[in-house]
Amino acid sequence: MTGTVPDAPVRVRIDLAYDGAPFSGWARQPVLPTVQGALEDALAVLVRREVRVVVAGRTDTGVHARGQVVHLDLTAGEWTALARGRAEDPATALGRRLSGALAHVLGRARREQGLPECPGAIVVRRAAAAPAGFDARFSAVARRYSYRIDDGAAGRDPLTRHLTWWTKDVLDADVMAAAAQELVGLHDFLSFCRPREGATTVREVLDVTVERDAGGLVVLGIEADAFCHHMVRSIVGAAARVGAGREEPGWLGRRLADRVRDAGVLMAPAHALVLEEVRYPGDAALRERAELTRARRDPLHPGPAGPQN
Repeated sequence: MTGTVPDAPVRVRIDLAYDGAPFSGWARQPVLPTVQGALEDALAVLVRREVRVVVAGRTDTGVHARGQVVHLDLTAGEWTALARGRAEDPATALGRRLSGALAHVLGRARREQGLPECPGAIVVRRAAAAPAGFDARFSAVARRYSYRIDDGAAGRDPLTRHLTWWTKDVLDADVMAAAAQELVGLHDFLSFCRPREGATTVREVLDVTVERDAGGLVVLGIEADAFCHHMVRSIVGAAARVGAGREEPGWLGRRLADRVRDAGVLMAPAHALVLEEVRYPGDAALRERAELTRARRDPLHPGPAGPQN
């Protein structure tokens, strides 16, 4: 932190992975257990006050993450105190101590609330002082999700059933891949989103892939600047209808162009969806990216717009 003012707040980046099954989504709720709630409760144990984190992408109930990113702000005193006077970097101390606090929150604390213990459901991958201008949400340039479908070709592995969607339809992955290319680019994804009041449904999809892995699962991967509510699951459900021959390949593109939210698309189950990665620009561009994202306007319907994840 060379060159920082001694009393200036320290922005901290934490990279997380989690199993979404024991939680009612990411966002903190008054009664239900959530990933954010567990993380903030663990942080409060360390710094002895309420802590609020900002997340790169909110995930729904049951959705998992391998590459989630959050930020929080600590005082300079709180940051240095993490090492407890040891010859240890505060970031290293935070990662180690936060893992210990999470073990308590996900174990004994859940048991006392009458909830099943879920040790290891949240893993701290990395903790570090963030570069100047970093914002976990607004500095991001892309989020990447994966979704796994078992249509029988993989042999129905019961040990991975909580991470795959079992469908009775036999799917043509090549047809799905070709049809999904209609979604690449800057579009209004209203047909595939649950709109939030005052938020845009315009997103830029950077890449979509559909292929069978070595075990026979159909794996859909999608990367975009941001995702609106239920967007990935709606796209997966629609692509699966095309892959099963229930709709022709051009149907995905037509639905996109129609910009109508109706019952025509089956929303795929949440439990097979994984946030794999959040990408950021180089350190020098973090502040500019955050400012541009906050100021971004919907190109089709002018008005305030920001990422809805």
